[in-house]
Amino acid sequence: MRPIRPSVTARGGGRARRTASPVLAAVALVSTLALTATGCNSDDTGAAGMPSASTAAGDSGATGDGKIKIPDDIRKKLKEHGIDVDKWKNGAWKNWNKDDWLREANDFVNPIIQGLWNPDRMRRANDPDKGVDTNDISGDQGVTDPTPAPVKALKVAPPYHANAATAGKVFFDSPEGTMVCSATVVEDPAHPGKSNLVWTAGHCVHAGKKGGWYRNIAFVPSYNDAGRSTAQLQGAAREQVAPYGVWWGDWAQTSDQWIEQGGATGGQGASYDFAVIHVTPEKGGNGKSLEETVGSALPVNFDAPAVPKVQNITATGYPAAPPYDGQALYQCQDKPGRLSVTASDPTMYRIGCTMTGGSSGGGWVEKGADGKPALVSNTSIGPVTAGWLAGPRLGTVAKGVYASVSKKFAGR
Repeated sequence: MRPIRPSVTARGGGRARRTASPVLAAVALVSTLALTATGCNSDDTGAAGMPSASTAAGDSGATGDGKIKIPDDIRKKLKEHGIDVDKWKNGAWKNWNKDDWLREANDFVNPIIQGLWNPDRMRRANDPDKGVDTNDISGDQGVTDPTPAPVKALKVAPPYHANAATAGKVFFDSPEGTMVCSATVVEDPAHPGKSNLVWTAGHCVHAGKKGGWYRNIAFVPSYNDAGRSTAQLQGAAREQVAPYGVWWGDWAQTSDQWIEQGGATGGQGASYDFAVIHVTPEKGGNGKSLEETVGSALPVNFDAPAVPKVQNITATGYPAAPPYDGQALYQCQDKPGRLSVTASDPTMYRIGCTMTGGSSGGGWVEKGADGKPALVSNTSIGPVTAGWLAGPRLGTVAKGVYASVSKKFAGR
């Protein structure tokens, strides 16, 4: 069983992420800092080309000469982490030395590098997950229903914005290269109608027990909105690939359970494999929030009914592992069963679905008692051979992560 991973196609049943203690976890604020990376290109490893030497104005901290004035608190935070802004912009972020890989809940730093996520780099992002046989959970106790029959993933009709406006892709860099996951725009109780919150899997922002925070985390809503083929995307303009812009994570939080237990394979921490990212537009935007920009955001149900009472769940994502290529949006709908990976952890939802890696983090939606759709889970793990996906039930820990990120930005 594998956790559906970030960037490197997250298996539609993905790779499992494990987090240990019930305490929430953290992430940390990164900055309003925007670094210019004009003319960035990708190499075979997904590394960015050298950006221009100057910084560009992209936020309220910019000076009249077109250069960014780094707020003192941000400068101090970067310095505490040993990060030299110019060196980071010019490629120092590619250093994944174990001692320098920020791991703790409040260590997350994610300076914006303008132009880093160009169409070619986004198109080449893949899935880092490593699959294992499903026998690794056969001895677990708890309630597990029979393996569901595979449900063929169906393409969402383009334009995606008209049929799945809250869906998009999360891009990031890891030691293995440029990665991709799926994600969903969700409501922010502190900013009704003006949310900048994105829901995804924990393993799409943090490597778990043997690693730390990923870098250059950004969200692209309605990626490839027109549903162009891979061939058609060759040479496509950024506006065609990201018609609603590129939104960088300036804060992210996952569960302590994922940070302490999560791994590249198996199911440890999968019941707590979720994350919330607060985003900001790369180029400063027009003053509109992410929700206003895409026109929609889903509520999150932290009190979803027990598995047997849920009639249907719809999972959405951009599967990137074969036979998919990560460029098209897909959905699966099925009545969920139960999956217990660890007897002491909450039982997960499981559905039949042929989506593969890259779909990790994608939203699971159910119509509540009021008949309105709400997010109840996200793609976390699946078998190496595909055929089903499992996602965490969202309870007290998930609600704490969500509320913490919302509260952080409540007065802004």
